[in-house]
Amino acid sequence: MVASETTSERIAADSILFKSLLSEGKYEQAVEISESILHQSRNLKDRHYETEAWIRMERALLGIIGSEDVGIELRWCVDRFSSISSGSALHGLALLNLASWHINNQEHMMALVTLSDITASAGHPNDIIGLSRLESGRILIEIGDLQPAMRHLWIAMKRLSSENMGPEAIVCAMEWLDIALDNVDESTPRMEERISNAKPRENPGMSSSPSNPEDIKEVVEFLLKSSSDDLSGPTRDDLGLVLDASDLIGEKSWREALHSRLGEIQDPRLIEALQS
Repeated sequence: MVASETTSERIAADSILFKSLLSEGKYEQAVEISESILHQSRNLKDRHYETEAWIRMERALLGIIGSEDVGIELRWCVDRFSSISSGSALHGLALLNLASWHINNQEHMMALVTLSDITASAGHPNDIIGLSRLESGRILIEIGDLQPAMRHLWIAMKRLSSENMGPEAIVCAMEWLDIALDNVDESTPRMEERISNAKPRENPGMSSSPSNPEDIKEVVEFLLKSSSDDLSGPTRDDLGLVLDASDLIGEKSWREALHSRLGEIQDPRLIEALQS
């Protein structure tokens, strides 16, 4: 029992050191520690299956193994986590990493299938689900399937916001709004209703859907609240979208709010638009 505890403590200490070395950019030292962690995790008398899967995933992402084996290794990690800790944060992270590998290899449909395995019903954490929906939305935008893309981005925004992942939630809001402003219709159902009534389609493909102005208002208010502390920066696409929304749906208060703080804004495009 003592030996088992000693092994676990050693692995825990080395894992912390490995993460610290990576954060400090000490790649070679991190690789050396990862080899030690991998060796310890495979101790036949005290096998640490989850640690083995985690460190193998990290080593694959670091490029320690051959590039031709990365996809196979990431799939192995997904399968191992699925068998020993399905629905855990590490299982979700493994799925996200495998999906990213598919995306990098232009295998968009495989990436979508992989991301679809990350669900609340499976027990995955809220933040992992949010990140998976963000990636799904981006893939769908790339292939021109905007209707489900808007749903995925909306879900991602809500989940990431609830987890206090502000920057990530803002990205979701901006990407959703960028699509939404292309087609606005007061009669179209709101996003929550569209999400609740969504059904599998027989023939997924190119699609678009108008947005409800009330949803646009909700997203703009979120962006304004998130950016209110600091309007500086040479490129503020978030504020540019707010201004576009203000002009499109005739909500003058948003333009006026930005104009009243013109002295704090540094984006030259935004300054010119506010002064016109």
